Amino acid sequence: MNNSIDDKRKIFHDLHNDGCFILPNPWDVGSAKLLENLGFKALATTSSGYSWSCGKADGHLSRDETLAHLRQMVQSSNLPINADFESGFSDTTEGMIENIKMALNTGIAGISIEDSTGNIDDPLRCISDAVERIQAARIAIDQSGENVMLIGRAENFFVGVPNLEDTIIRLKAYSEAGADCLYAPGIKTREQIIAVVNAVLPKPVNVLIGWDSDLTVSELEGLGVRRISLGGALARTALDGFIKTATTIAKKGTFHSYNNLYSNEYLNNQFK
Repeated sequence: MNNSIDDKRKIFHDLHNDGCFILPNPWDVGSAKLLENLGFKALATTSSGYSWSCGKADGHLSRDETLAHLRQMVQSSNLPINADFESGFSDTTEGMIENIKMALNTGIAGISIEDSTGNIDDPLRCISDAVERIQAARIAIDQSGENVMLIGRAENFFVGVPNLEDTIIRLKAYSEAGADCLYAPGIKTREQIIAVVNAVLPKPVNVLIGWDSDLTVSELEGLGVRRISLGGALARTALDGFIKTATTIAKKGTFHSYNNLYSNEYLNNQFK
């Protein structure tokens, strides 16, 4: 049974109501299909993973490249897709509203807006600017009438400003500005996670696990987390294997890195 866009959006909303689900991040159609086959309930795009697949560093995709990628991912999967839309690809409120509406037209079920600048000397937007961007996204969604979730991201810990107090101030402001779900990528400790969850209750919180962690899904659920995303970790895992194998061939001239790979038959069956 193929889910309609409206079906996907309702499913996505319902997933945030209780419990905890994993939101893995494919970077192309093939990885999305594999994740769907594995039984995940929803997917999220990754700006880093897709950028790397295009031979670019993260943050160097254009708006139109991102929109084309979103459309392809939505059309290729029967699962809801959450869009990594970076910071909205515009410096004006009008531009933000226009861009968000174009993203909604791709059929996404959720859209994430972050508050980073891309400038290593001044990595975070001021809170008033960041709030205006969330408000613009909220206006775009409400004007469209589409049942799409808005995720507000505080990038403090991701861009080298690991200030939990400021992170929470930002997340609460984004919640008040209309974000449906809050996300602080880079928080790692149980204490940090609990503080963020409690600060924005009753709205759901997304936690990123993109590194080795002793936290489990069941424990994160117990901490009050509603969804767990993986960011670019799966793309890095794939590229890690690729680089190590190719390096062995290039440097040593040996071919001993093909052991225990999934067979052509297995992969062909996955993509039938």
